Amino acid sequence: MKKKVLFIDRDGTLVVEPPVDYQLDSLEKLEFYPKVMRNLWLIRSRLDFEFVMVTNQDGLGTASFPEETFWPAHNLMLKTLAGEGIVFDDICIDRSMPADNAPTRKPRTGMLVKYLDNPDYDLAHSFVIGDRPTDVELAKNLGCRAIFLQEDPSVLSACEGLEAVCALATTDWDKVAEFLIAGERKAVLRRTTHETDIRVSLNLDGHGICHIHTGLGFFDHMLEQIGKHGGIDLDIEADGDWEVDEHHTIEDTALVLGECIYQALGSKRGMERYGYAVTMDDCLCQVCLDFGGRPWLVWDAEFHREKIGEMPTEMFLHFFKSLSDAARMNLNIRAEGQNEHHKIEGIFKAMARALKMAVKRDMYHLELPSSKGVL
Repeated sequence: MKKKVLFIDRDGTLVVEPPVDYQLDSLEKLEFYPKVMRNLWLIRSRLDFEFVMVTNQDGLGTASFPEETFWPAHNLMLKTLAGEGIVFDDICIDRSMPADNAPTRKPRTGMLVKYLDNPDYDLAHSFVIGDRPTDVELAKNLGCRAIFLQEDPSVLSACEGLEAVCALATTDWDKVAEFLIAGERKAVLRRTTHETDIRVSLNLDGHGICHIHTGLGFFDHMLEQIGKHGGIDLDIEADGDWEVDEHHTIEDTALVLGECIYQALGSKRGMERYGYAVTMDDCLCQVCLDFGGRPWLVWDAEFHREKIGEMPTEMFLHFFKSLSDAARMNLNIRAEGQNEHHKIEGIFKAMARALKMAVKRDMYHLELPSSKGVL
């Protein structure tokens, strides 16, 4: 079996990078990144990745960064990690300055040639973990993917190809362990009929980034609520038979979105399974759901306008029925209030919060949430 590797940055990833001079050159500056120990141990104990530390230490061994100030803190870091069962298979330290353009300096791969073009290693399923765009660029140069220890991955957009390499952006090591152990929860699906062409991609563990174009402005706005308030990255493109009416576009979007949710959930191990929520101004909206595998819809909401925006109000129930069927989930929806816009927007927001609650995973209890042993 080929070996997989986690190429792990040091400063800003394993330890907090010291401010001002960015040099960990004393014991007083040594501070571990929050939650890094328990999660690296969890990854080490459950998975078969080799651990390789890859770090740039600008001018190490020069007058500006003497070796005698570097090794005490570095060795104490390694000893502390080893005491928690975290041992590195290889440690690669580049001592050059940025202006040197050394082939060994990240994001260049000179320190890692033994892993490149080596049939013993599976770099396509390996990861670089680090807090700088250069770490993501290193992943690209190695032919693996990156886990970017920043909350906002948009800084990568300035460098061509880096966004595609970034598999996860987070500052939480709990999320890193969850991603590596339980897997990513993404799905992409396209459904083409004589009536519609629907394309949906989603990431249940995203940041609420949405790109939605269905041809119905109000429908787009409602779907965006699911992504934004559910923390789900959601891309939807829909082409429908507008010469007929809106029905097929709304129905088929719900079917494809529901199927994407179902596929992204995977084994469902460790997930909460249930969710509920919310109020909006004059309206009280409640959405309870269960990903138990048995689709069902209870709908208790009345609308007295024919349309809101360009969307027929009769299609609200139909959308959620189709979504429930395709996602194999039980949905119970109730809403009361006077403002029709607030009422349906409240339902979509409640749906988003219920989804966010239900898909949440507990990495320390990856059991199936069912007494039957199957969902």
